[in-house]
Amino acid sequence: MAGGAIAASDGREYPGKLTFKVFVTCVVAATGGLIFGYDLGISGGVTSMDSFLEKFFPAVYEKETSIRPSENQYCKFDSQTLTLFTSSLYVAALVASIFAATITRHFGRRTTMLWGGILFCVGALFNGFAERVWMLIVGRMLLGFGIGCANQSVPIYVSEMAPYRFRGALNMMFQLAITIGILVANLLNYFFAQIEGGWGWRLSLGGAMVPALIIIAGSFCLADTPNSLIERNHLKEAKEQLVKIRGIPNVDEEFNDLVSASEASKLVKHPWVSIFQRKYRPQLTMAICIPLFQQLTGMNVITFYAPVLFKTIGFGSSASLMSAVITGTVNCLATLVSIFSVDKFGRRTLFLEGGAQMFICQVIITIAIAFKFGTTGNPGELPKWYAYGVVSFICLYVAGFAWSWGPLGWLVPSEIFPLEIRSAAQSINVSVNMIFTFAIAQVFTSMLCHLKFGLFIFFACWVVIMTLFIHKFLPETKGVPIEEMTIVWRNHPYWRKFVSSEGDASGPESGDIQLEKGGEQKV
Repeated sequence: MAGGAIAASDGREYPGKLTFKVFVTCVVAATGGLIFGYDLGISGGVTSMDSFLEKFFPAVYEKETSIRPSENQYCKFDSQTLTLFTSSLYVAALVASIFAATITRHFGRRTTMLWGGILFCVGALFNGFAERVWMLIVGRMLLGFGIGCANQSVPIYVSEMAPYRFRGALNMMFQLAITIGILVANLLNYFFAQIEGGWGWRLSLGGAMVPALIIIAGSFCLADTPNSLIERNHLKEAKEQLVKIRGIPNVDEEFNDLVSASEASKLVKHPWVSIFQRKYRPQLTMAICIPLFQQLTGMNVITFYAPVLFKTIGFGSSASLMSAVITGTVNCLATLVSIFSVDKFGRRTLFLEGGAQMFICQVIITIAIAFKFGTTGNPGELPKWYAYGVVSFICLYVAGFAWSWGPLGWLVPSEIFPLEIRSAAQSINVSVNMIFTFAIAQVFTSMLCHLKFGLFIFFACWVVIMTLFIHKFLPETKGVPIEEMTIVWRNHPYWRKFVSSEGDASGPESGDIQLEKGGEQKV
């Protein structure tokens, strides 16, 4: 589909404006991304600190410090116990996201966010005071429970609160918070690693309490969404809330549509069963494929293990941490580009451009590392200009991800699910994300050891596949009210046979969308 706004099948455009209350509410809710981002950034930096490795993973520390130039540098961090420290969190997040669906549906999005913050806070305490590996693992699992709750509830919350014209930008505040969390974690790792006595890792891990307290405090300040209030039969309160967040006295049209959607959703008694019905095939496919592909971009390899990766390819310990700071800064700034462009150029444009950019950079990085490091990982004397060149292309790769698959991987799934399956579908989305985050985190050091520079080619091949998938199967969702999203599937050349055959959609089945020049809407 071309870019441009898309009207609902009956031409509806709900009145309302972007009020200060909505903006602040969405920003506060999006801070739930801080806990995810902080953990993504902190774990890789901590596992490159010698004092941390010596205390908890002495075998890895001994291998790192005693390895000879003739030995394979790619394999010095290959330890399943070490990667379990990183990846155990994501198994817990997977479990939490499934249970969070029930909490979100019956008690509201805000309650789920609150519990996410509490669990993350307790996990940070466990890790900060850890004396044994089992304490680290338990702490990581508690962090995972917190992240599972936050990632399940925050994107839905923001999508439901935001006016549809600004939904893309406001929802991307969640990804921006993730990137800020990564950047802050990288900065803290760099400075805490300089602390004499080697206990800086405790501050890095215990510092996760700060973003946890932010989301806990924010949860007490937030109101629940009109969609959630209607879903729980608080109709009067829901309408009052809708008036406040839209900034106009007459919200009858949107309110009535929300009530109708809620009444239809209550006919679905078992959303975990219903989501597998034929008419929900497009949403189910996206709930699985988008988070799967997001992990197979290879970005989390950079995020988790940037310090380890840079250390492996010839940077010193502090230099590798600073390189991670640089890529974290690029990640944050590029996400801002996406925020300001997603509702102008559309989701598909950013997906396709980002995919092409990541592929080109991955090929160049592979050639650069292969040429200088070979199959042993020993570059000899690494010229500064060469190291800077590798980091530059990694930064371009990070930028491509940060304005495409990074934020859109959370935005698109959160806005395409109908209310009756929204919580279940978002849980599937988060679960798939965490399954593959776990898998990649667990096998990364082993893949680096065996594939060497070919690791980047592995992810580059997946980038080609996912870019073709977006081109073929994802319709443009820019400018479509969240409760009218069915129309984009009914008008898609492939998905229409699944949706229209059920006769389940709002509006006439033959209604086609026409885009006039400049993005104006016409039915």
